[in-house]
Amino acid sequence: MAVHLRLARTGRHKRPMYRLVAADSRKARDGRFLEILGIFDPLKSAGLPELKQERVLTWLRQGAQPSVTVRTLLRRAGVWKQFEAEKSARKATAAK
Repeated sequence: MAVHLRLARTGRHKRPMYRLVAADSRKARDGRFLEILGIFDPLKSAGLPELKQERVLTWLRQGAQPSVTVRTLLRRAGVWKQFEAEKSARKATAAK
């Protein structure tokens, strides 16, 4: 099963809100998911998602692939940089 981190739309007509979810890649966009990892409200001025950072990092460590939009949101929140630093530290340790 390939797990992807992606956005699932919620909210009313013309008032979108999104959940950041870990879902099986074969499921529908708003369909069944494994876990809710955060909320993103694009209408707020800040445009930053509210994330469960440790759970997002856990899924990334286990090989979950973020969508392009989710990767952008993770960069804005600083989670992607933390994940990349961990990954490069693991590679450096393994090379020794």
